[in-house]
Amino acid sequence: METLRDILDAAARGVFPPADGRTTVVPQSCRRDAGVLSFTAHSVVFTDEDPEWVHAALRAADCDALAATLNARFLTAFMDRTGRRTDTVDAVLVGRPLAGGPAVGLTEIDDPDHPRVVRSRERRDDVRVWAADGGVLVLGRGVGGRLEVAVEVDEDARHRGLGRALVTAARHLTGGEPVWAQVSPGNARSMRAFQAAGYLPVGAEALLTAR
Repeated sequence: METLRDILDAAARGVFPPADGRTTVVPQSCRRDAGVLSFTAHSVVFTDEDPEWVHAALRAADCDALAATLNARFLTAFMDRTGRRTDTVDAVLVGRPLAGGPAVGLTEIDDPDHPRVVRSRERRDDVRVWAADGGVLVLGRGVGGRLEVAVEVDEDARHRGLGRALVTAARHLTGGEPVWAQVSPGNARSMRAFQAAGYLPVGAEALLTAR
């Protein structure tokens, strides 16, 4: 049986599930993460719930099958069933690794009580954080064990290209593996920074986290 990590690894290489309008249900890779990945005309629901329940709930959403897994009715039923919550539906992007060191100066923060470390550990394992002049770069293991990046840019350091520099730097720090990003579609500034840094859109994702 194909696992969530198998699907993610293939997508990072540009190999996607068949665009057949179907939904694949796979087990969670860990207790923390459940949710939905939506690719072109194919969705993947990762959950430890009965797949029969998933497909019944999708039919009950009473909407276009291509949109059902991210439809509000299905997500609400999914949250009610699992006792989980979700914040938003994110765009998912992936960047391939780059050779050499990053062009921006970074200092790794070795402080487990740093606020950005504490927040990141709620959703990721093996979290590492670097500080730059005016921003912060975070790498950690998230959904399916994939390597994920998040950045923060100080208000007074914005509009100078620092966000793009930080997400580009992440591609130099991966040890040779792809790096993933979850970006709210409404956050146009962040979306443009990732795309300008060479990240490619893969799909959409609703991550359900335990309360």
